[in-house]
Amino acid sequence: MLKKLQLKKHALTGISYMLPLVVTAGLLIAAGNLMNGQVISDYKAAYSIADALVSLGVLGMGLIAPVMAASISYSIADRPGIAPGLFMGLIANSIGAGFLGGMLGGYLVGFFISWLKNNLKVPRWAQGMMPMMILPVISTTVVGLIMFFVIGGPIVWFSEMLTSMLMGLQGGSRFIFGAILGGMAAFDFGGPVNKVASLFADGLLMEGIYGPEAVKILASMVPPFGVTLSWLISKKKYSKSEAENIKLAFPMGICMITEGVIPIAAVDPIRVIFACSTGAAIGGGLSMLWNVGSPVPSGGMFIVPAMENPLGFLAALAIGTVVCAAILVLTKKNVVEEDLVIEDDEDEEELDLSAVKFN
Repeated sequence: MLKKLQLKKHALTGISYMLPLVVTAGLLIAAGNLMNGQVISDYKAAYSIADALVSLGVLGMGLIAPVMAASISYSIADRPGIAPGLFMGLIANSIGAGFLGGMLGGYLVGFFISWLKNNLKVPRWAQGMMPMMILPVISTTVVGLIMFFVIGGPIVWFSEMLTSMLMGLQGGSRFIFGAILGGMAAFDFGGPVNKVASLFADGLLMEGIYGPEAVKILASMVPPFGVTLSWLISKKKYSKSEAENIKLAFPMGICMITEGVIPIAAVDPIRVIFACSTGAAIGGGLSMLWNVGSPVPSGGMFIVPAMENPLGFLAALAIGTVVCAAILVLTKKNVVEEDLVIEDDEDEEELDLSAVKFN
């Protein structure tokens, strides 16, 4: 049933539309904060460029739940789902349900519109109004009331419970949480497990919790950095083709693109995945323990100056990278490459055409 509904596909569509907004808003806030900007409280009073940047970023963050809900609804129900999805995101913001409420509202209104398309019968003269008026109005009203009076309360309770739990983590608990999140984010190099961890971190970012976002960024960079370091230490562990892939994976890792490690992991999946996940887990645990936070969800090394405790991030990243590289150096076997030389005189048999007769 879940496969039929393609929940994951719709969530990934929502994330792909939401990420540019999150990145832009986060960078604006970071740039404004670096210049000591503050959120503008009175637009009639004087304010600086830095204040305007921070305020613009905060306004952008307020659009995240509506954009997420609208994107999911659009993925399910096409264009009639956009406006109702935006409404569900606004409701989520207004009742304090945040990111999770926006996602759920997007799913509900999208599937409800899809059901209406197949089951609601209208006269022929009204069919032209279905996508522009009838479907948006009915779905927004019905699902909006459900959001307000039925599911809004439980979502708010769950979000507040999760937020307070994470804010209350101390010492070893913070390390364990960061280790689990980091290991998940590095496990499949941008695959489904990584997406779950990323979605969780992005959702907490909307609630003003920046620690998991830093773990996600770190865990995306440890695999390419760790593999590269292991290759520099012991080049006998990798073939020539793997070495060429590593040369591409490293600059991709600087930009927080972890998928460059996939060709290396495909050759020796168990050792590479274990090393990368372990290194990312230790680095992620240290990142949480040292109160590292990132207000920006992506950007790799380029957004480190905007982080909370950037030196702590670099230290955790370095330790995770070294752990990953050490495991690879100790566990991977040396590659034996045989250069096969094909000699034309010995290996190619001459074709004798003397017996061929043409009539």
